[in-house]
Amino acid sequence: MNTISEEKTGLDKLEERLKEDLSRLELPAKQWVHARTVKGTNLLDVAIIGGGMAGLTVATALKHLGINNIQVFDRSPDGFEGPWATTARMETLRSPKQLTGPALGLPSLTFRAWFEAQFGAREWELLDKIPRLQWMDYLRWYRKVMDVSILNEHSITRVELNPDNYLELTVRNAGGEQQVLARRLILATGRDGLGGPSVPEFANAIPRHLWAHSSDAYDYDTLKGKRVAVIGGGASAMDSAATALESGAASVDLLIRRLDIPRINKGKGSGNPGITHGYASLPDQWKWRIRHYINVQQVPPPRGSTLRVSRHENARFNVGCPIDKVEVANEQLLIHTPKGIFNVDFLIFATGFKIDWHLRPEYASFAPYVRTWRGRYAPPLGQEDAELTACPDLGPRFEFQPKNGTPLTGIENIHCFCYPAVASHGTVSGDIPAISEGAQVLAKGIAGSLYNEDIAFHYEQLEAYEEPELEGDEWEPAPPPPQPMGAE
Repeated sequence: MNTISEEKTGLDKLEERLKEDLSRLELPAKQWVHARTVKGTNLLDVAIIGGGMAGLTVATALKHLGINNIQVFDRSPDGFEGPWATTARMETLRSPKQLTGPALGLPSLTFRAWFEAQFGAREWELLDKIPRLQWMDYLRWYRKVMDVSILNEHSITRVELNPDNYLELTVRNAGGEQQVLARRLILATGRDGLGGPSVPEFANAIPRHLWAHSSDAYDYDTLKGKRVAVIGGGASAMDSAATALESGAASVDLLIRRLDIPRINKGKGSGNPGITHGYASLPDQWKWRIRHYINVQQVPPPRGSTLRVSRHENARFNVGCPIDKVEVANEQLLIHTPKGIFNVDFLIFATGFKIDWHLRPEYASFAPYVRTWRGRYAPPLGQEDAELTACPDLGPRFEFQPKNGTPLTGIENIHCFCYPAVASHGTVSGDIPAISEGAQVLAKGIAGSLYNEDIAFHYEQLEAYEEPELEGDEWEPAPPPPQPMGAE
């Protein structure tokens, strides 16, 4: 009889079921990609920058297709990939709990299966939304059971395109720098994947210790007793304001430019399998019209996040309150607005992100040659959109495409699987709802491109294949049929 310590837990049983599911589906496929070397150095089939949800999902999708020579690089410590346990400050995820996210169509790989294996079906029914840190625990488990290789605390400092159709990556860790060669590169680098935080120009005149961006890894406990202002009215603004209040801030003023906070999440209303699978093939005018409309309408903060702020008596929602200027006086900030002057000790910019290649010097060798939507589409008057204009013009495999006359070759071997893919492919490269579908499109595209690139080798393999189906003793040739009378 098994002792208690030897009894299998619900999670053990789930992992056994997952193995059975994969076995029945013949996943992962056998390795088939032709190994390539350059001067004695083995090339990775695929290098992935970013070990968060997108990187995990696409790495697993590639492995399922028999592409095993993969390496994921992430600058964060083990178990802290992505924003969930570092810079994210919401109490729960904003997505509905039932979304299958990165599970790639495998029921046993869903968050629900992971949760129920540990806490039971009753607790699942009682669960409203997924706690943020619990989602991080699920992703850690996902990495383990899918055996995704991540080199943590490894940063990519330089990407070079070699004319011989491969990529040279300079990788830095605590031991120094090294070169890694790869045939394909995936940028699974999140919301700010081709840039960084967006702050207004006047931030440059404010001493850096007096402000932070909502995405900064900032210690909010230092705000205890301070008067804080938060610029913005979206989800990150609410999360930052609530965290400051819960950390003991004397007061928090939300400074919201709009006359009212948006109420309806238009993006949520458009989500369905049709747009997931059909957006990439839409005419440009429809792509632009959809994304521009959602940008203009803006995504409202979740109800729970807003209530998390408003339950504090020292929180104030100031709508119709754009910033005219900010003055610095005796370590205090005087924020001038149409509603008056706000005197605060610290300022938080919850102002989103921007595409800005200058903030990504590791891509400097090829960034100037990447085609963007600025050169692809001229929007109608009144539909100008700086974010969409800056988005890269991606091909069907999320690959960068070169500007006309570009002297470099191989840009198409770099794949943009992060938020800036939104203009070309919709929201399938970063958000939970359709991350599996996006990852499978990308993985299939890379599998096809690697096969096509090595078609001569694969044809040789076809010719050399000699495993017999028949041994030769299964049948005998029939004798000639009897000849009719008079036949010659």
